[in-house]
Amino acid sequence: MGWNSYNHYSCTPTEAIIQSNAKALVDLGLAELGYRYVTTDCGWTVANRTADGQLTWNETLFPSGFPALGEYIHGLGLLFGVYEDAGIRSCQTDMEQADHEAQDAALFASWKIDALKYDNCFSDAATGYPNVNYAPSTSPSARYANMTKALAAQGRSVLFQICEWGVDFPALWAPALGHTWRIGNDIIPAWRAIYRTLNQAVPQTSFAGPGQWPDLDMLEVGNNILTTAEEQTHFSLWAILKSPLVIGGALKDETTTINTASLAILSNKDVVSFNQDSLGVSATLNRRWSEEGCEVWSGPLSGGRTVAALINWADTSRDLTLNLPDVGIQSAGTLKDIWAGKTVSNVKSSYTATVAAHGVMLVELSDTTAAGTYPTAKFGTSKGNSVTFNSIYANTTSANHTLLITFSKTSKKATGITIESSSTQAKRTITVPASSKTGSSSISLSAGSANTITISSSLAIDSIQIKSPSGTYYPSTAFTLAGSATLTQCGSGYCQPVGSKIGYLDSTNTAKITVPATVSSTTSAKYLELDYINNDVAFSSSWGLGANSRNITVSVNGGSPVRLEVPLSGRHSELFGPGLGWWDTSSLGILIDGWKNGDNEVVVANVAGSDTFQSWGADFVGFRVFD
Repeated sequence: MGWNSYNHYSCTPTEAIIQSNAKALVDLGLAELGYRYVTTDCGWTVANRTADGQLTWNETLFPSGFPALGEYIHGLGLLFGVYEDAGIRSCQTDMEQADHEAQDAALFASWKIDALKYDNCFSDAATGYPNVNYAPSTSPSARYANMTKALAAQGRSVLFQICEWGVDFPALWAPALGHTWRIGNDIIPAWRAIYRTLNQAVPQTSFAGPGQWPDLDMLEVGNNILTTAEEQTHFSLWAILKSPLVIGGALKDETTTINTASLAILSNKDVVSFNQDSLGVSATLNRRWSEEGCEVWSGPLSGGRTVAALINWADTSRDLTLNLPDVGIQSAGTLKDIWAGKTVSNVKSSYTATVAAHGVMLVELSDTTAAGTYPTAKFGTSKGNSVTFNSIYANTTSANHTLLITFSKTSKKATGITIESSSTQAKRTITVPASSKTGSSSISLSAGSANTITISSSLAIDSIQIKSPSGTYYPSTAFTLAGSATLTQCGSGYCQPVGSKIGYLDSTNTAKITVPATVSSTTSAKYLELDYINNDVAFSSSWGLGANSRNITVSVNGGSPVRLEVPLSGRHSELFGPGLGWWDTSSLGILIDGWKNGDNEVVVANVAGSDTFQSWGADFVGFRVFD
């Protein structure tokens, strides 16, 4: 946590700017919250090294010198960060850099630096040292390893921030060399950068942990680029994904003071605590509704708590519902709605709140029960020998859910009980054997959290459990292809669980299969778990509309296609990895209506291809239908 000069001041920092913003960290109470690293980014050097090859600062911009700047920052109780480049020159400047790692590390140690941000410009000799190269001839990792070794030789603890823009999927190698790694290209001062960055974070969240943090780049909070709601979303997601929280806005200089709303966001103790939680586990993407413009992320916190974020990508404020089972929870004794500033007790199955345009519902859930578990004390209402359980959630409409009943005491004799579901109104009687404490039955439920189950029994009921149907998996190899859609065999152990994938999907190049299903009289919505592959990484396109996403659509029986804009799935380098990152499968769920009893025609395509930066759809591995 800290502050960096780049987002607001670009490569034109000055001594006065750094000192003023560093002092503001203390004066505004931010240092107390943990914002302690103060880093001067590009632009602090002069073009040429000294006669003995040393780096030196621009005396016009930093008249007191860099050692003195470090002393000033340390005098405030803060930590001193500097910037350098792994190439022959630093980004946007002419400073000679490469092959001086040992010398520079020794110099930095003499200045008592606490952090080094190490960039990746002018780094590829084979292609003539371009300023930026997103397809270098070799992995940048070796150059970073050189600086890791040089820093280690100084015997000083230094936070090493690897900034190679996600070019060679650094999550696989950076944790062994440094403490943070940039997951992708620079954040830009635009709302669309938040979506692009989150899409790139999806396959990297599992790499986060104590001492190794995926860096989503510096915060734009306070730069008067985003609305207050957008800043809350930006800050919340960076925090729960365990990205370094590095302020990129101007806190205080001769002309600028951070606005009150932005300062309040950066100062939110709950959100900071989520970021700094002792578990160090990143939140992950749980569900995405592309047509509806929302998605859910969640992750565990210490003390058995869970943090969840429901993002409203729409341009209008609206009521959104968080279904707790989407984040692995059925009930919460306490739900703290962070940005709404309120706490709710005894939340069952779902929570609804108004979320501003481009805003986020950020909640902390505690005293929770696991998804699918319904204690009678929380969910049941008794009347005579009957107990009605309310707020029962189902991810799909099916008669093949499993109901497990746990009684308070073991039955002394065989006992008949009657079960009725609101989905069909039909009653079913089962017998609980003598000396048993449980009973089970299949049960029909409708997708959503509005189901009720009524159980008539002479045996007192302690709780019930609901298990979703296991469903049937349909691999890409079973589909009939049309047009240019192509089935490709992947390398051994990839494109799981099938080993093959279908590519080149668009509105006319499609994959089709017949799927048998059963439906209830009230709804025909089925949940599908879709296995896809996308490694269309936004490098040069990140400055424009590149979003690190691709569409895939599913339609049933000729109905309107349901669009899912999927994030990156690649967990290997798109330059040097197996399949160039296009063999790594990920999964997301979608709910699709329009099913009928008997055979159903299901078409996988990319009908909405023109709506995104890339017209080709994501590659398709297979899907599971929960029927």
